[in-house]
Amino acid sequence: MKLLKLSFLILKKDLKSEIRDRYALNSLLMFVLVIILIIKFSFGNENISSEILSGIFWIAIYFTAASGLSRVFIKEEERETSIALKVTVNHTEIFIGKLLFNFSLTLFLNTIILFLFLLIIEFKIKTLPGFLFIFTLGNLGLIISSTIIAAIISKANVKGALYPALSFPVLLPILISVINGTNLTLNTNNFEELLPDIQILISYCIVVLTISLMVFKFIWED
Repeated sequence: MKLLKLSFLILKKDLKSEIRDRYALNSLLMFVLVIILIIKFSFGNENISSEILSGIFWIAIYFTAASGLSRVFIKEEERETSIALKVTVNHTEIFIGKLLFNFSLTLFLNTIILFLFLLIIEFKIKTLPGFLFIFTLGNLGLIISSTIIAAIISKANVKGALYPALSFPVLLPILISVINGTNLTLNTNNFEELLPDIQILISYCIVVLTISLMVFKFIWED
């Protein structure tokens, strides 16, 4: 109970900071809009295959996450507030709080991406429950991996270049599964065909979350 309470306090702190500054949020919203418009103008009125459309959808999500999630711990180091967190809050509570903040930010931005895809690029989903499973699990796996990677790069001297280099190999398995699963939801009404990809995504989330909770203490206290 205490763990969740303190985690939500960290979430509340980060949300207030983000709403007050609005620099990162405004930049990410503009980034999302530019990506969608570039995709629309590039393809024009041509029919886009579901495989390409699925890949573009998740590539847009990946680069949006890469632009925003990497700074969740860097801000603490830049503002020199990490020491205060270390002495007042347990490392597990810090990680869960940052994870919840990343989840809130990413879900908000990716919902906008999905809405724009549906509105502008005619993203036609045939299996809505299956798509929601894939979309939610894909975002969760992306957020868990991005949070622990953000903690790692916050300790490095060259922070900007490290995130893409570290994140892509870690996220490649989940990107393959979400792109394949999304493609299936655009082509079939059979939910059972999605089960292998859903099982992979659930396993990925559990494994990465467990490892992240185990190693975060050593990263954070280094």
